[in-house]
Amino acid sequence: MRKIVAGLTISLDGVVESPANWGFQFINEEMNERIRAGIAQADAILLGRRTYLEFAELWPKQPSEVPMADFLNQTPKYVVSGTLDRLDWGPATPVTGDIAEAITTLKHQPGKNIQIPGSPTLVRWLLQHGLLDELALMVCPVAVTSGMRLFAELTDPIGFELVEASPLSTGALAVTYKPASANGESIAFPDAAARKT
Repeated sequence: MRKIVAGLTISLDGVVESPANWGFQFINEEMNERIRAGIAQADAILLGRRTYLEFAELWPKQPSEVPMADFLNQTPKYVVSGTLDRLDWGPATPVTGDIAEAITTLKHQPGKNIQIPGSPTLVRWLLQHGLLDELALMVCPVAVTSGMRLFAELTDPIGFELVEASPLSTGALAVTYKPASANGESIAFPDAAARKT
């Protein structure tokens, strides 16, 4: 079965919104090598509506030598949206209706990994529904203080298994986690009252 793998840039205080404003200074050739290795294992892209629209403005203008440009522009994209009427930046297919069922069907199709670059709202939804297989984070040594936080709206604890962690020369930390829910497992956390006794 194919894996859904998300890649996000995140601040020390958990912000994932607008990383171009605070995170790009920490991207270097070390990180680009990791990005290239990740996209070599993928042959499909999953995006939320807002990220699709932002990327559709940005990436078609980027030359091939920019990391990820050819991958994003040429790879089949699946866009989760109930409102977009047109997907002009292709190849692209809308994902509508029962989203969980549609994504589960997509995971069972033959192929490589399905990559999610960005789309934090979609990543959060996938985590809640046990559909995300890996979460790759570039943790930047900066506290942004405002903006969307990846886990802000989650109501139940989610456990993660560390797959890999590598410090980068920029001070950022590249980490990959496997959500426990990807195995159909749940993580039991000690009751707060019990810890006080």
